[in-house]
Amino acid sequence: MKLKIIVLLFALLNWSQSWSQNIILQSPNKKIITGLHVADLNTKGECYLQVSYKVNQIIEIIPKINLGILRSDQDFSKELRFLKATKPKLINDRYELPFGKKSVRENSANEITVFFENPSKAKLNLIIRTYNDGITFRYEFPEKKGSFIINDELTAYQIPKENKRWLEKWNPANEGLYASSSDDKILQQEWCYPALFNSSDKSCWFLLHEADLNRTYCGTKLSNTTDINTYKLTFPDQQDARGTGESKPKISLPWKSPWRVITIGSLGAIVESTLIDDVSTPTAFKTTDWVKPGKVSWNYWSSNHGTKDYKIVCKFTDLALEMNWPYTLLDWEWDAMANGGNLEDALKYIHSKGIKPLMWYNSGGDHTWVPSTPKDRMLTHKNRVEEFTKLKKLGVAGVKVDFFESEKQDMINYYLDILEDAAQFEIMVYFHGCIVPRGWSRTYPNLMTYEAVRGAEWYNNGPDFSTTAPEHNTILPFTRNVVGAMDYTPVTFTSSQFPHHTSYGHELALSVLFESPFQHFADRPEGYYQLPDEAKNFLKEVPTTWDATKLIDGYPGKDVIMARRKGGSWYIGGISASEREELTKEIKLDFLDEGIDYRAVVIADGKHDKAFSFQVLEVNKDKTIEVKLLRRGGFVISLIPINK
Repeated sequence: MKLKIIVLLFALLNWSQSWSQNIILQSPNKKIITGLHVADLNTKGECYLQVSYKVNQIIEIIPKINLGILRSDQDFSKELRFLKATKPKLINDRYELPFGKKSVRENSANEITVFFENPSKAKLNLIIRTYNDGITFRYEFPEKKGSFIINDELTAYQIPKENKRWLEKWNPANEGLYASSSDDKILQQEWCYPALFNSSDKSCWFLLHEADLNRTYCGTKLSNTTDINTYKLTFPDQQDARGTGESKPKISLPWKSPWRVITIGSLGAIVESTLIDDVSTPTAFKTTDWVKPGKVSWNYWSSNHGTKDYKIVCKFTDLALEMNWPYTLLDWEWDAMANGGNLEDALKYIHSKGIKPLMWYNSGGDHTWVPSTPKDRMLTHKNRVEEFTKLKKLGVAGVKVDFFESEKQDMINYYLDILEDAAQFEIMVYFHGCIVPRGWSRTYPNLMTYEAVRGAEWYNNGPDFSTTAPEHNTILPFTRNVVGAMDYTPVTFTSSQFPHHTSYGHELALSVLFESPFQHFADRPEGYYQLPDEAKNFLKEVPTTWDATKLIDGYPGKDVIMARRKGGSWYIGGISASEREELTKEIKLDFLDEGIDYRAVVIADGKHDKAFSFQVLEVNKDKTIEVKLLRRGGFVISLIPINK
């Protein structure tokens, strides 16, 4: 280990003088080190990446990342010849988004491009960036002509078995549970993104994902079926989407792959990172003034066929009005609405209350077995233009499109077609039964949120979620919600088909912990009307977009406390997964601005899981707040500056 460290540092010091056997690229803050190993830079040989992280000393966190691509015409893997590498150049990302965990994004990286050729003299470039919070790399075919099939991508992450990991078994809807494992408990199967790992010495965390996926490729997943300690990128299964579409992507030169992304650092650095967006293509939208995030009332969770019923639609419109939420969603079956009115009557009622409607669509086509209507209206460009023209006239602000069931290249094109056509009509979009975020919201800021999570809807699918939700909820802020908006449809107090085991305080905290620009509050109206004024007011006021995010405390599967800022105000949410112990947490407020006093409203668990406790305090950055959590409990705190 010490010898490896010396070699790495020697190569860094001598970068400008000569190439070492390891090409080294450090992050601007010098904490992350990427090494590209080539067997012999003057001859043919295998190349791979190594990743190290500097805390008090340099530790190797990923000993080997296999590289290579098998194209339909030839092999770009084992017999690559190194040609040259560029000098490092500094990448500075600074941009703004109208939503997300941060409004202003800033990140820096050092980048090199390494040039190879195979025995046929065909060219392959490897572009590597080492950011302050991770590394990214992508392949490039620079030649100007040719169309090919990618038969396989050989990218594979070798992870020591001692590393603890949190992984979700692969499923096309990305709606499974995360499970932790290490050592002899590791399973061999296919896995969803993102995948979280903790180094064996506990000092470093890293999250595997991909970003800037576009029309030129398919989505990938991870598989350790061949080697238990190596997670290889794999293409979609051919049987996905009822066998429609091709699992292997077709490319035309010149071509670049999606970025392969490893977010690296402390657990707080993982949670706060925007690396997936940082490396994605900036938007070409001329304006995003029409993109309006906000809270939504949603009738499906409590009334499966709710949108068929005009009176239920009106009740949820009234709920949005009472709670100062700008939107209500008309979910499936709005085309069969009855019991006092039809769609046009409902839209008229919604608009009369100053609320904006959102509407659900089945993605349609042969790729989905789901017959729910309306179906096929998003399927072709002609269909979409006709439908979006109608929706614009009807004053509909956004559409929810469901049941994609594949990450093949044709489905990636379908997602992006919907986003591009909707943008022409200034209509916002969100996806359900769908892909995990890949950075598209930076490119298409009308993409408000994604499902791709086992959310509150699963209380209706069986009894298992009642017992698994407390732990699941404490894992999501460190995994799925790190990489993009997550439509969990949270904050439900009453029971649907199966009951909660979480406390009311736990449920309320999800409004802060789970980030989504469209935040669908899923409970029935009486679930919110029965709340004490303090809790009700919190749900009226809590934002759905943030200027800053900070992890205060937590560990996946145990508990999490997170603070988010909007303007000068902070909101804190915390939950516990503990089945046995009540917790007492002391929350340091050292992240607050110097010299400002804040009015803190603390809403925490009460005497039992359906009760709250309340306190109002005057605090500043030198203070701490003590909060008690019941088993599976939670709390929220609002911190509003006091004008003196």
